[in-house]
Amino acid sequence: MTLPIGVSRDFLGPAGNNVWGDIGLDRLTQQHVPWEYLPENVPVLRPQDIDGRTAVIFASPGITAATFVGVRQPPAILARFGVGYDSVDLATCTDHDVAVTITPDGARRPVATAALTMMLAGLHNLAIKDRLVRLGRWDQRSSWMGRGLTGRTVGIIGFGGTATDLVTLLAPFQVTVLAYDPYCAPERAAAQQVDLVDLYELAHRADILVVMAALTDETHHLVDSALIEKMKASVLVVNVARGPIIDEQALTAALQVGRIAGAALDVFEQEPPDPKSPLLQLDSVVLSPHSIAWTDEMSTGNGASAVQAVLDVLGGQQPTFVVNRDVIEKDGFQRKLARLGAR
Repeated sequence: MTLPIGVSRDFLGPAGNNVWGDIGLDRLTQQHVPWEYLPENVPVLRPQDIDGRTAVIFASPGITAATFVGVRQPPAILARFGVGYDSVDLATCTDHDVAVTITPDGARRPVATAALTMMLAGLHNLAIKDRLVRLGRWDQRSSWMGRGLTGRTVGIIGFGGTATDLVTLLAPFQVTVLAYDPYCAPERAAAQQVDLVDLYELAHRADILVVMAALTDETHHLVDSALIEKMKASVLVVNVARGPIIDEQALTAALQVGRIAGAALDVFEQEPPDPKSPLLQLDSVVLSPHSIAWTDEMSTGNGASAVQAVLDVLGGQQPTFVVNRDVIEKDGFQRKLARLGAR
């Protein structure tokens, strides 16, 4: 017996409402596809959460080898509501003929807008200026003169679709955009009037350095003390990707001594960060709890993309944004699609 499509329980708040609002699950109902929220909110999906289900839509839970222990009927698809997949064991999913999808089409504009928001907030010293008003320190406002974005050099680490969208948002500011991405085709960057450079040149030239890469073994601590030493003293470091891409201890040390001017961080190496972390005490830092891109626009976009991926599979079609691409050629996955398409 096939169970309804599963939706991870972390979507629900204490009152039983979907904290993301309308994520388009009604489309499943309209297509006569039964679905249900999983019974428990867990950090890692368990075998009983996926066994016998054709698909599971999930947000925060991880997927590990333990998820598949004893599973007799793995799903055809695990559809992530979001773009990060560093908590997903892709190799194990592929071994079990399970496609993993993400939602870059839904997240692209919200994350690009979030990056621009953090850039402007950092350059304008928004966090400390807010505190000056709240704490009655109005007379100190002249000590926190901001910097304009117009005409600056923006360096982006990771030049995927979201970074491309950020370039379009930056156009009115007449900035120079550099990018470091060893996997980006030069012609794609050139089409956006972006210069691909090596990592150290990017760090040396950037007025604002924006991290937009995926977290992988290659990018872990890519921004380390050696790279920070190459940066301008006036640089603003922005991270809207994943915390461990930056060596947070090295970044904090540089900020504490004024080696670099500031940072705007939506993500951290440890989430939530230690309340005693010195990073949280710095006036030169703008912080957000890994949610700066969380808007109704993201809810609608991510939900529509995840639901479409599930509907594609149920119709026997290959979904668009599969991250474990090797699974597509596997006989087991193709048999699942054929069986679903024949219904």
